[in-house]
Amino acid sequence: MVSGVDPSALRAAREKAGLTQHELARLVGAAGGERVSRWELGTSVPRPDFLVKLARALDIPALRLIHLDGEVPDLRALRLQAGLTVPELVARTNLSAPTYYSWEQGRWTRLPGPSTLEALGRVLHEPADVVAVAFNEAQRLRRRRQGRTKPR
Repeated sequence: MVSGVDPSALRAAREKAGLTQHELARLVGAAGGERVSRWELGTSVPRPDFLVKLARALDIPALRLIHLDGEVPDLRALRLQAGLTVPELVARTNLSAPTYYSWEQGRWTRLPGPSTLEALGRVLHEPADVVAVAFNEAQRLRRRRQGRTKPR
């Protein structure tokens, strides 16, 4: 579902907050206003940890800064909506980062057990069934991306 940062939403939120690109960059620990400018132009995309920092600095939900492919959230969208970076999420759920990254990228063959889905749900502030649907959406998006990149 997550297709990336919405450059116009980022710019609008920054302007509404009354910040310059340099001020926002300083608040999120980015290397100068040029990086924020590239994000706002869509020529580069902030890492998820920067997206969370941007949302916090702008005092808005992270999902307001991204555009979505469809209506069903994937794992990344749920994590960003909860305002968490991957290291924060894995620390709160006692999961390994490589395992979680593979789940978020749709690289899994078997849905985690109910206790893991419930633990993720508690951290993401969503019911376990919503987390299970997000797993499936991450996998669906991976298959769709792979279909686009295969040579014809």
